[in-house]
Amino acid sequence: MLVPPEWLLAERHRVMATETRAEDNPIDERKLNELVETSLVDLGATVHAALAVIGDELGLYAVLDDAGPLTSAELAEKTDTAERYVREWLRSQAAGGYVTYDPETDRYGLSPEQAFVLADEESPVFMPGAFQLVASATKIEPKLEEAFRTGEGVGWHEHDEDVFHGTERFFGPAYGANLMDWIAELDGVDATLKAGGRVADVGCGHGAPTIRMAEAYPDSSFVGIDYHEESIAVARERAETAGVADRVSFEVATAKEYEGTDYDLVAMFNCFHDMGDPVGVAAHVRETLAEGGAWMIVEPYAEDRVEDNLTPFGRLAYSISTVACTPTSLSQEVGYGLGAQAGEERTREVVTEGGFTRFRRAAETPTSMVFEAKP
Repeated sequence: MLVPPEWLLAERHRVMATETRAEDNPIDERKLNELVETSLVDLGATVHAALAVIGDELGLYAVLDDAGPLTSAELAEKTDTAERYVREWLRSQAAGGYVTYDPETDRYGLSPEQAFVLADEESPVFMPGAFQLVASATKIEPKLEEAFRTGEGVGWHEHDEDVFHGTERFFGPAYGANLMDWIAELDGVDATLKAGGRVADVGCGHGAPTIRMAEAYPDSSFVGIDYHEESIAVARERAETAGVADRVSFEVATAKEYEGTDYDLVAMFNCFHDMGDPVGVAAHVRETLAEGGAWMIVEPYAEDRVEDNLTPFGRLAYSISTVACTPTSLSQEVGYGLGAQAGEERTREVVTEGGFTRFRRAAETPTSMVFEAKP
């Protein structure tokens, strides 16, 4: 049910009455209306996330990009879907600015910018994977509500399967666009890997960055490590498909117990804050590095003070951290609960407590910070 204008008018009268009754703590009508408007935007966004996933899975965005502009009937015919659903979906997408509508022709299409975000899976800002991730992550709501009461964790492996696929599709293109630049900023690592080095990607998931590194450094060997067996199985398939399985292996192990030594690079992509014992993980990484080796830690961009993270991206990161990252950490030994918005200084404290003496920010993007740690 949508909120009609007369509801807001009624609220205005109620607010005025409330102000009269509670003069010691009056309600600011302007601030109240702003919050109501924000809530309406969020309600639309909540429903939109599911519709974006549907548009992605049914190929609606892809066909609009390839054949548009189209009427709802034309899009339904090309995607073998029901026109009445497609018509309503298109109108919702146009209202949100995700597709472009021409009222003179009653056709819908994608601008170059919309196509780059919604239809190009290799784009570093491809968003349907993020919608898939977020929409699926909330499926653990009953478990999460209980965890709020008990303080216990919810393991990464307990999430819906689409969380793992959405994570790969969301982060994979961004890593593809930035990864080589990040490695180039590390002290001597690029030259070492070009000559033939050893790399461990810890918390590798489906192995997207592991495989991209293997493709870029054909003389180096790589091992991807994750405790989630199902993700490791997918990663092995991905390596076979990419033709790098002869130089890339994937192993089931935790970040504190993975095997191997003399790694020239240990990498962790957006997972260090998920570790139950990040100090213990840091200590183990230090033991497995080769002399002169480096640890690359990619984390969500965050300032050190909470008040500086109260931004749209900070809101997203804190929210995902609430439903996925922090519960994952709390489900493990120690249960440190670092959180996805820990910031540079807090991350530095944890890493140095684990035995590293050198720590610096090597690179950054609007959404990521890349740290280099050395013994």
